[in-house]
Amino acid sequence: MTQGPRYSVKFRRRREGKTDYRYRLKLLKSGKVRAVVRKTLTNIYVQFIEYDEKGDRVIATAMGSELKKFGFDGSAKSTPSAYLAGFLAARRALKKNVNEAVLDIGLQSATKGARVFAALKGILDAGIDIPHNEEVLPEESRITGGHLKKGKPIETFSVAKANIESKY
Repeated sequence: MTQGPRYSVKFRRRREGKTDYRYRLKLLKSGKVRAVVRKTLTNIYVQFIEYDEKGDRVIATAMGSELKKFGFDGSAKSTPSAYLAGFLAARRALKKNVNEAVLDIGLQSATKGARVFAALKGILDAGIDIPHNEEVLPEESRITGGHLKKGKPIETFSVAKANIESKY
């Protein structure tokens, strides 16, 4: 290990590859609520987070796994579930007077048509204003599940979206 007076150890979350502090600082300087989208191997999470000096406050959250309550029987990690999770979280955030936000995808790569941008599309369709480029959003057929082999994804997608709209 390097030694000496000019050597400094990086922050733990930076060493673990979990946080890019320069990117985070740029997002926090905007002064807006962050729309945080994180994906795992089995799920997708969408949260609206507000900065506070004592610690970030979560305003609204939604997960792909909770979409079963709304009638969606697809995978919790698919593109349609990412859209619906973004839509659900945005509808919950609108009830708490969040009208604009900035997208925070963390260390995930920004690939055109990715699941994180499907969640962004859901947030936009719910009515929250987020600066974005239209080219990165996935096609409508992918959002509704037309690319999936399994069963009737388009029907369960529309049922789940209608249930979310009626509840929130």
